[in-house]
Amino acid sequence: MNLLLFNLKTDADADTQGFTTRWIAAIARDPRVNQVLVLTMYAGRIDVPENVRVFSVGREEGYSEFRRLFRFYRLLFRILRENRIDACFSHMTPIFSVLAGPVFRIAGIPLVTWFAHPSLTWKLRVAHRLSTRMVTSVPTAYPYRHDKLTVIGQGIDAKLFSPAADGETVPPMILCVGRLSPIKGHAVLLNAAEDLRQRVDGQWRVVILGNIPEAREHQEYAADIVERIGRPPLLGLVDIADPIPNHSLPELYRRCAVHVNLTPSGSGDKVALEAMACGRPSVVCNEGFRETLGIYAERLLFEQGNPTDLAEKLEWCLSLPREQRQEIGAYLRERVIELHGLDRLANQLVQLLRELAEPRGEGGK
Repeated sequence: MNLLLFNLKTDADADTQGFTTRWIAAIARDPRVNQVLVLTMYAGRIDVPENVRVFSVGREEGYSEFRRLFRFYRLLFRILRENRIDACFSHMTPIFSVLAGPVFRIAGIPLVTWFAHPSLTWKLRVAHRLSTRMVTSVPTAYPYRHDKLTVIGQGIDAKLFSPAADGETVPPMILCVGRLSPIKGHAVLLNAAEDLRQRVDGQWRVVILGNIPEAREHQEYAADIVERIGRPPLLGLVDIADPIPNHSLPELYRRCAVHVNLTPSGSGDKVALEAMACGRPSVVCNEGFRETLGIYAERLLFEQGNPTDLAEKLEWCLSLPREQRQEIGAYLRERVIELHGLDRLANQLVQLLRELAEPRGEGGK
């Protein structure tokens, strides 16, 4: 098959979107795939197999929206004119699905759109209508109708996100990875840290790692978080670390005693699964992760917005001997590989695209 892939940001060094390069590579390595042509909003460092070509609409060049729109169609029609495209996979870019959907309908090219976020926008509604199939990570991560939906997992690279023999720092670190925006719920973590200070003797610390989005509401939110941790009782207890490339995160996950993810149900935040793949317990409030947590769901799943419950779950994790935390982490890693492994996702996605492309007569090539 020849596949067209829409992507938001194609940059191996990106802090949040760096994983998409590994997705592209996994899809391209599948023996059922001849070549992958990537049309992306933003291009950075490109690190892909030889059968992948990347085209950018120019956001990295500072192009205006109108110029990016013009360039999108120019590149799209060039790709379709010069290549036989059997199917298209649109990753987290409903606007690209909206723009290209009518063209694909006329050309008879199946369109599969990935979406995993609680926001239900007009773009997603239209993308849903124009797409042949929708895919997502967990059922709760897709906020619209499920009539076209297939759940394929989160696509965690378990070779990159892997455990270390003994990586925990002293004192124990509670790690929270995720951009500083209201949906990430850092205030709940700060309230839980104040509570935990009264519960747990000895030293421990909280590290929050994430970038600050450009929107004003995110800037104000981040300023409030920074101001709060700069005064008692959190002073010296909570730190904010600068974001790092996605491929550098495993080293940080391995150093923590427990990871915390406060994204609510309705999203499939991959950082929780990355931490588990590195063999670390991950305390979450997202019901979509209940299946992955398995026998530890009641211990690691806290009530959304409840800092007391979060503090209790963290107290339990910190009270365990290091060896027991490692046993829990090993179990969670196996669950992530089984339900959310990258090889599993790539196989399911390619198989789906192949099945949809077969009526065009090219699915087996």
